Amino acid sequence: MSVTMTPATASVERATPGGGPPRLLVDAVSKRWRRRDAPLLDGVDLELEAGMLAYVIGRNGAGKTTLLRILAGLIAPDRGTVAVDGLRPGGAKREYQRRIGFLAAGSTALYARLTVRQHLDYWSRLALLPAADRRPKIEAALDRFQLRDLASRRADRISMGERQRLRLALAFLHDPVLLLLDEPWTSLDGDGGAVLNRALLDFAAAGGSAVICVPLGVDLEDHPVDVTFALSGGRLERA
Repeated sequence: MSVTMTPATASVERATPGGGPPRLLVDAVSKRWRRRDAPLLDGVDLELEAGMLAYVIGRNGAGKTTLLRILAGLIAPDRGTVAVDGLRPGGAKREYQRRIGFLAAGSTALYARLTVRQHLDYWSRLALLPAADRRPKIEAALDRFQLRDLASRRADRISMGERQRLRLALAFLHDPVLLLLDEPWTSLDGDGGAVLNRALLDFAAAGGSAVICVPLGVDLEDHPVDVTFALSGGRLERA
C-alpha cells in the first residue's frame, strides 16, 4: 500500500508543500531477521510532505524501532529504498544524516559526567555545525526544552524527565528536517510533555516532518498529530 499524506491539521502557521521531492519517501521497504518465520517489515510504503507529523503505533516487537533505524540510515533494508529530500542514505550519507534528528527509545546516549551544556556542545560538533552557529543553537535548545537552569548540572544528577528533555534537545539541536522519535514522551511529566508538544508544533510550522513511534494504548488526543498509522504483521496501514 502506498500512502501519501499532506498536513491534515494544517493551519496558516503550517508549511505548505513545495514542488520538489517529498520530505520522506519510503518505497517497498522489507526487513527480515534470522530465526523469524515472517518478515518484520513487509513492503512498507510511506510518503510525507513537509510539515507532516506522523505517528506509528504498534505492539512491542511489531517493528517500529527497526523501521525508525532504517529511516535513519543506521541499518539497511533487505529490499526497498528510503529517501529524504531526494537523498538516499547510501549515496549521500553525510548530507542525509545532517537532515535527520534521531531519538532512540529508553534513556541511552548520555554521558554521566558531562553537564547539560557540555552534551549540547559535544553534539553540535558531532553534527558538524559551523563554529559560528554552535552557541546560538545551544542557547536556543536550552530555552526550547527548559534546560537553562540545569545547564551546569551533570547528566547523572538530573531527573529521568530532565534527561529525556536533554535527549530531545540533542535530536532537535542541529535543525534537522526530519525527526525520528521512538517513544519520546517516556519519563516526561505533564509540563515536559507540553514542552515537547510545543517544540513539535514549532518544528512542523517551519516545514519539518516527523515519524514518531509510540506503543499501543498511548492516548494521542493531546498530542499534535496529522496522521496515525498502525504497524502490524509487517504492514503499515492508516489507523
